[in-house]
Amino acid sequence: MRALFIAGFLVCASLIGIALYFQYVQDMEPCPLCIFQRVAIMTLGLVFLGAAVHDPGQLWRRVYGVLIFLVSLAGAGLSGRHVWIQSLPEDQVPSCGPGLEFMMETLPLSDVISKVLSGSGECHDINWIFLGLTIPGWTCLLFILFALSGAVLLWKPRHDIGGSG
Repeated sequence: MRALFIAGFLVCASLIGIALYFQYVQDMEPCPLCIFQRVAIMTLGLVFLGAAVHDPGQLWRRVYGVLIFLVSLAGAGLSGRHVWIQSLPEDQVPSCGPGLEFMMETLPLSDVISKVLSGSGECHDINWIFLGLTIPGWTCLLFILFALSGAVLLWKPRHDIGGSG
């Protein structure tokens, strides 16, 4: 069981490493939705790390499963929204707004979240495609897989998913 949690943590850490590579080596500046997706990935990574360190029994395994499932659903919602914004025709793309840092300094958090979720012109930009999917598309797919892993932790007996007892 611990190995599965460690693997989840390593996948999340790798995703953040890839995001930083794109940002600092490939000069792909992240849009506000990208940053929120990174926060979801980091949160998920911390849940996996906590579970790996804790090596939970039946009850706590389910608690971690719920956390993994909920954080993954939130991440899938963010990345799914991002995919939708990227699919909009040019004339329907929201205009570019102020940067996330400026909004965080000047607006209440609820307004920042609302503005980020409404998207902006920079969220429409597609800078990278692999096997027909953009970065948010791949991120959404991974969040869905993480959500499924959380669901498995909820419903499968421990011995069926790599534990002993």
